[in-house]
Amino acid sequence: MTTAVVCDSCAAVVRRPTRQADELVRPLLPALVPWLVNRRWFAHERGCLQALEPLGSSVLAGDPADPDAPVLLHLLLTARHSGSGAPVRRYQLLIGIRPSLPAGLAPARIGIATGGEWDGRYLYEATEDPELMSRLLERSAAGRAEGLQLWLSDGPLDLTGLVPRALSVEQSNTSVVYGDRLMFKLLRSPEPGSHPEVETLRGLTEVGSPRTSGLVGWLGTAGAGAEEMVLGVLTEFLPAEGNGWELAVEQAADCLVGNCRVVPAIGGFTTDARALGEAVAELHTALTKAFGRARMESADVLDQAGGMERRLKAAVRLVPDLEPYAGRITTLYDDYAKVALRGVGEHGQRIHGDLHLGQVLRGADGWKIIDFEGEPARPAAERGLPQPALRDVAGMLRSFDYAAQQALAEVLRREEQGAAPPEGEPSAVRLRQSRRAYAWAVRNRRAFTAGYAAAGGMDPHCHPVALRAFEADKAVYEAVYEARHRPDWLPIPLAAIQRLVSGR
Repeated sequence: MTTAVVCDSCAAVVRRPTRQADELVRPLLPALVPWLVNRRWFAHERGCLQALEPLGSSVLAGDPADPDAPVLLHLLLTARHSGSGAPVRRYQLLIGIRPSLPAGLAPARIGIATGGEWDGRYLYEATEDPELMSRLLERSAAGRAEGLQLWLSDGPLDLTGLVPRALSVEQSNTSVVYGDRLMFKLLRSPEPGSHPEVETLRGLTEVGSPRTSGLVGWLGTAGAGAEEMVLGVLTEFLPAEGNGWELAVEQAADCLVGNCRVVPAIGGFTTDARALGEAVAELHTALTKAFGRARMESADVLDQAGGMERRLKAAVRLVPDLEPYAGRITTLYDDYAKVALRGVGEHGQRIHGDLHLGQVLRGADGWKIIDFEGEPARPAAERGLPQPALRDVAGMLRSFDYAAQQALAEVLRREEQGAAPPEGEPSAVRLRQSRRAYAWAVRNRRAFTAGYAAAGGMDPHCHPVALRAFEADKAVYEAVYEARHRPDWLPIPLAAIQRLVSGR
């Protein structure tokens, strides 16, 4: 268990009784707040945390005859930060409660309740508890979870023999696999209304897309007067050899040190990259079949360009390093609007919306695409709107750049930790490795776009203005993310922006 780091403002939240009227939740806050604010999926706004307020709760108790039976507490909280314009965030928590904690659940420990119904009992992350995760789906599917309902796409839910296990990957949501048949994704920051992933997977399942998992159901709010909200998505589980990010970084690192399985000048993931381009083109074809496709009107194009400019202005305020490039980035957006308004084949359709190497899995039958939530920074209502398919292409091209830089960082880390360095002057070796990383990214970007065009997608090279604008928009988003979460990585999107505004 990692040590929580909590600022004074966050700690003070638990001492504001007028803010926590819910008697059920208030005794848990001294333990919950330090844990919550250190989750990767908790957004730290520019202002300080001012209030954490219960929005709703459901208690899924165990056997009434067993006083020591674990309890599952489902919580929806709202977090408010100081500062003008700071959004109100919703968070979803699954809290396990036990009088004692088995050794296997020790890493999931959150703290101990102080007062209230569960005084002195242990609180822990319930997604790590197979018993409680089975209880959540079984009862919500049967309509026996107050305030919660699991809506199923086809037929009853049978979890017989399927032991739940939480995936250990760090991400913005939490995924739990049931056996090797189902996967449940708990949405940590749910929003009111329908959800783009449910809509998209439903459509893709209906048209029989071979590149995605089938939608089994979704967990949502239920009950009279409840605000409609999707809380989780249940899909078929996709067995895989690995995700695209891990595979690409591994092969790139091999090429940087001269251990590439093929000649470094021509190989290193390019066959996979081409196949991935084909898979994304097939996905876009399936999305068109499910949701349609239409030429974008002038107002749509102007709205696209205007949105990119607004995001840029907001980003410059958060990341001053973007300021020297702001004018030239805006020119890229203006050029896109001019070309698109001339009617050069600009169409809009449902897209993935947040496509990168971490969102694809390589299985025995090829690449599969996962996680159709769209870009997390955008409101859910906007993510399902028709957009140019080139936005997904741009996202993947940016991801190849990131994979190359991550591989370079891995190689340097190994050498610092004592791995045998390559022969030659250290500065010359670093320069050679850096050039190889750039060349690896270029080769795989080309292979991906070639595969995309060959499988029936538009040829990205025929739309350089739009592609450059969308890559720049993605890089601006990346700069904000890195400034907030990984400042050491900020040079990666900045270097891409410099390349893009220079016409390279």
